[in-house]
Amino acid sequence: MVPVTHYSIGELARMTGLSTRTIRFYSDSGVIPVAGRTAGGFRTYDVDGLARLKLVRTLRDLGVDLPTAQRVLAREVSVAEVARTHAEAIDAQMRTLRLRRAVLRVVARNGEVEMVHELARLSEEERQAILDDFFDDVFGGFDLDPNFEQHMRSVRVELPDDPSPEQLEAWIELANLVRDPDFRASIRRMSQRHQEMRAEGADMSPSSPAQMEAFQYAFAQAREALDAGVDPRSPEAAAVIARINEKWASALDVPGVGPELSRRMEEFGDPRAERYWQLIAKINSWETQIPDTTAERAWLVEAGR
Repeated sequence: MVPVTHYSIGELARMTGLSTRTIRFYSDSGVIPVAGRTAGGFRTYDVDGLARLKLVRTLRDLGVDLPTAQRVLAREVSVAEVARTHAEAIDAQMRTLRLRRAVLRVVARNGEVEMVHELARLSEEERQAILDDFFDDVFGGFDLDPNFEQHMRSVRVELPDDPSPEQLEAWIELANLVRDPDFRASIRRMSQRHQEMRAEGADMSPSSPAQMEAFQYAFAQAREALDAGVDPRSPEAAAVIARINEKWASALDVPGVGPELSRRMEEFGDPRAERYWQLIAKINSWETQIPDTTAERAWLVEAGR
């Protein structure tokens, strides 16, 4: 058998799955050169033309535009370079689409459009700038413990490129929270009290493990009392507070700190401050979530009085 060396447009169409109209367009564009003509004047193409046509078809199926495909055929750029660039572009498109999907799901839940879309489009630097402005306002002008302030400012918002609707909702709530004038005023009052206590000699650095354990013990005792229906003004509550005070005194290594815990709960007990950390944990996908101790704090304050 004599091998076929020239193909008609119809034969190319059968071998590549492309329409004769598309092949004719590629031929007119110089993508596949005409190798010859039949006696009737119809175009024919050789094996090289078939290979070029298959490569262009593959690149176009992958979303590569025709001018770029022509550059590949002209060996101005390699297939590997085109593939790498195109893959990066697709990655960017996918991130955009995932974010858009999350925005639409959040909008479907709460009906807000412009605010959700605006906050979702912020860059990492722009998101952090919102928190930095918050800290500058609530900490500015106060003599705070350096370790405490550094710890607060060091925690960044790490919203992923493809956030879940829950993470996006948490970021939107956090952004609104730190821009709330009433919340800012509350945290400024805490900062002022922090400064006063530090001037009095109190250790205002981030809580030690012993202090954290004492807080957790207090919340656990309050939860048990709440579950048992113990009135915070009853003798039973007084016994609970006595146990908590003993634990708190041991953690601080000082005697007779009964009122100290209750005062701290009142002075630093804005539940929105705890909500701040809950939202950060959800946004950043922390394995350990921050529990809601609003009810426990209220019970401890009332019982401690």
